[in-house]
Amino acid sequence: MDGAQPTKAVSAFDVFLAFLRQGLTAFGGPVAHLGYFRKEFVEKRGWLSEAAYADLLALCHFLPGPASSQMGMAIGMRQAGLPGALAAFAGFTLPAATAMIAFAIYAPNLTLLYGDGWIHGLKIAAAAVVLQAVIQMARTLAVGPVRAGMAIGAAIGLVIAQSPMAQVGALIAGGLFGLALLRDAPAEIAPDDAFVTVDRTSAMMALGLFVLLLVGLPILASLLQNPGLGMASVFYRTGSLVFGGGHVMLPLLEREIVDRRWLNQQTFLMGYGVVQAMPGPLFSFAGFVGAAQRYGPGGISGGLIALFSIFLPSLLLVTGVLPFWDRLKREGWARGVLAGVGATVVGLLAAALWDPVLMSTVRRPADWALVVAAFVFLQVAKMPPWLVVIGFAVATGLLLR
Repeated sequence: MDGAQPTKAVSAFDVFLAFLRQGLTAFGGPVAHLGYFRKEFVEKRGWLSEAAYADLLALCHFLPGPASSQMGMAIGMRQAGLPGALAAFAGFTLPAATAMIAFAIYAPNLTLLYGDGWIHGLKIAAAAVVLQAVIQMARTLAVGPVRAGMAIGAAIGLVIAQSPMAQVGALIAGGLFGLALLRDAPAEIAPDDAFVTVDRTSAMMALGLFVLLLVGLPILASLLQNPGLGMASVFYRTGSLVFGGGHVMLPLLEREIVDRRWLNQQTFLMGYGVVQAMPGPLFSFAGFVGAAQRYGPGGISGGLIALFSIFLPSLLLVTGVLPFWDRLKREGWARGVLAGVGATVVGLLAAALWDPVLMSTVRRPADWALVVAAFVFLQVAKMPPWLVVIGFAVATGLLLR
């Protein structure tokens, strides 16, 4: 149905129902989500053309944040304006976010009932998922000697210097190297202007608010000594700096949350393992962290603060960049910066795979074999991540109980 357009007006509620279905059934991570979206909204519903879909996809890969969630927001905005974007976000995120907040609240009781062997299985599966993500991202983002060298250099540097500032510095350095060395990155598909639904004034206001919150939230939290604002500033900053999708959230949030002792590392990785078994966006992991942490409100309110804060940058950026996207993506400097940041992201994720993921997961030689086995199930047998996660949690729970 390439080129087809909807035959009747689409309301924000229609958008919500369409994305709620995706939030309940879209397993497999962001790459799989994007495939589901294309089938549903291009082929089945005809909400946008192939060209418009491809163009929105390029935009979402250009911006920091969760690509599949941003894609949903952009599709919703195209159909029903800002209410449509919010409806798409709510529908796609609600199922997994509800489950992750509930898990954070009830996980201690599960540990008392069933022991902690199943937690070890979740961490084993999470290690295999991150390993698979590193390999898959390297094949597309670290191709060629320049990008591969940037990825390796970032990985080595971040293993040595482990801090949130080092990670931000690595991303900035990657962008500068890309600006200098990768300006000849290929241009994206020709634009389809029909999808633009945001006026430039609203776009500039959204970009201004994005910068204001990024700079102002930490200052305001420090001045008021408010735990809720402090938590919001951490999750907002993470959502603003994550290039490369949900897996890259792991190292950024781990340094922010575990180093502050808001969560211990075992609980953090346990939640990261569980979210692999959920449909919908990996960023719903923020709901778990916000609900389980010890610093701010915690519980349901903490989970909602974390979720809203980590997704808000994406909403503001999609709204702010959409009208300028066609011109921006033609610029060689922009493509170079994007290519450099993408290569650095591979190194950032590889460093996180080594520490904390493997360093906190592998407790005995047999654990190496379990990580390899989980990776084989994912990469070779092509089993869905949710099935591998559940299988390893159950198996180790029975063996180590």
